[in-house]
Amino acid sequence: MPESRRQLDDTLGVLLARRKSHGRLRRLSNAPPNSVDFSSNGYLSLSTNPVIQKSLVSRLESELANSENSNALRRRSILGSGGSRLLDGNSSFAESLEAKIASFHNAEAALLFTSAFDANTGLLSCVPQPGDVIIYDELIHASVHDGTRMSRATKRIPFSHDSISETHQWRCSNGEDGHVGHQNKSKSQGLDDVLKQLSGDEHVMSSKSNVFICIEGLYSMDGDVPLLKKIVETVDQYLPSGNGYIIVDEAHSVGVFGEKGNGLVCKFGLENRIWARVLGFGKAMGCAGGAILCSSITREYLINYARSLIYTTSMTFTSLSSIDVVYEYLISGHSEPLRQHLETLIGHTYLQLHALCARLHPGRRTLYIEKRPSKSPIIPIFTAHPRNLAEHCQRHGFMVRPIVAPTVPAGSERVRICLHSANTPDQIDGLCDAIGMWVQSQMATEKLQLSKQQHKQITYGADVVTKQDKPRL
Repeated sequence: MPESRRQLDDTLGVLLARRKSHGRLRRLSNAPPNSVDFSSNGYLSLSTNPVIQKSLVSRLESELANSENSNALRRRSILGSGGSRLLDGNSSFAESLEAKIASFHNAEAALLFTSAFDANTGLLSCVPQPGDVIIYDELIHASVHDGTRMSRATKRIPFSHDSISETHQWRCSNGEDGHVGHQNKSKSQGLDDVLKQLSGDEHVMSSKSNVFICIEGLYSMDGDVPLLKKIVETVDQYLPSGNGYIIVDEAHSVGVFGEKGNGLVCKFGLENRIWARVLGFGKAMGCAGGAILCSSITREYLINYARSLIYTTSMTFTSLSSIDVVYEYLISGHSEPLRQHLETLIGHTYLQLHALCARLHPGRRTLYIEKRPSKSPIIPIFTAHPRNLAEHCQRHGFMVRPIVAPTVPAGSERVRICLHSANTPDQIDGLCDAIGMWVQSQMATEKLQLSKQQHKQITYGADVVTKQDKPRL
């Protein structure tokens, strides 16, 4: 290897070693084949649903048979799309699927992207113009951060997650500490404060500058939802001219909330008050890809300016078919029993975890569970020892993942439980038993360490006294 390449490897190695020393080194890993899944984002277990699998295979076989009966010039590839949407990658199938998606979510139009990440970066990098402002939840997904960095917006301002969090409002109304576990206090201003400051901006108030407000429908690390109605009212209050445009990333909320799983925005009937919604199909929908729900003119603008759409190969027939099959399943109402069962499992999990805490009384650094039961399938278990707890659960056959900084803010580390409709109450009980075993072991270890520390302090104090009392010769 040339010396110059070795030098670069040395530099990268130092950076990796530094991250490892901070306990933040990421590694690829595979879940053991026999472990119980409490980690993946497939909340409705649709990717392993036999009905959906058979329907998809049937479509692919039908397409293959039609292709074999056609001449070589008329055959359609099921493996590759042939190029970007603007070249050879478009199809009537893709356009009809977009119409179906828009109709299901009560939107004017939809535009498919290869991922929700591409959808977010494409939307935010090209729509905000010079002079515009983007304000965003401090806990927003990385794709939104990347999109805002690539945008031409003049200002990018974060606001505190607590200011829009339904869970935080419940804590405050019940007299609880505003911050869970050992979480650090946010340094960002609240949404109200940021909008109030912007209302003093002449360009904003004269509508020469637009303000884009970015939030999520369900936060993947905390498992909480935003106060969506309040956010709409707040934006209307401070931006009465109508130049406040709310963008909701529904990657985790689609399939989980709303009628037949059409999302949080539809659940509250705010389709006409939200400027754009970003959908992700890799979570509850059980497949892959993403889409933007928007107006027809915005769709046309994105086709012309969104680089993550223009310069990437479009989705294959196989990918489009998997999305179509899942939407047919949701539209038919077949997913409703799965969603109801998931809600039952969520309630059972909170019941078991709260009983565990009431029985063992762990300190907040050891283990903390939100006291407010949620309808979210994402349940964070706050602890100062997330890797240790996750490894313990994995050894007992339960796949959970530690979530540490920088994925979450330092001081808010946790183990995340993701529930699925295919999980059972017995599996949840087994996971909670494993967590309880770890808590007891951790508390015993901490008690022993404290005892040794106190003994050392007493011994040190005795030594000091002895030296002071010793007479001089």
